[in-house]
Amino acid sequence: MTVPDSRSAHPRNAPEPHGTAPPASHRACCGEHEVAALVHRFYARVRADIALGPIFGRHVRDWDAHHAQLVDFWSAVLRGTRRFRGSPVSTHLALPGLTHDLFARWLDLFRQTTTELGNPGLKREADAQAELIAERLWQRWRENAITAAPAT
Repeated sequence: MTVPDSRSAHPRNAPEPHGTAPPASHRACCGEHEVAALVHRFYARVRADIALGPIFGRHVRDWDAHHAQLVDFWSAVLRGTRRFRGSPVSTHLALPGLTHDLFARWLDLFRQTTTELGNPGLKREADAQAELIAERLWQRWRENAITAAPAT
């Protein structure tokens, strides 16, 4: 008989569904329930936002499926899980009319949400990752817009 590790009782160390556990070297800053709370609270805020809401409203047809995919994405980023399947860069490259201000607004709303969750480790890691993601997406979007622009 094996004695369970006392850490396994903590929700942050709960086994992943579908048999996908985070790598042993990954130290999760949060539990799955916190990832789900982050995604649902943040995107409720985004949907209500005067600038971001209409953009997401035009492009997201099934919010339940979108939330599930985003939970998988942020779980991969914050917990090291391997459930996420998708290509967020190409999806965002296809969106017309993005601006630096929209990315800044997205980050502001994200930071408000991570602050509300009350987990300093989650806030630190999620905010840092969100900044990197926004910076990369904005850079790639601008590069794509320049290459796609007709020559004059």
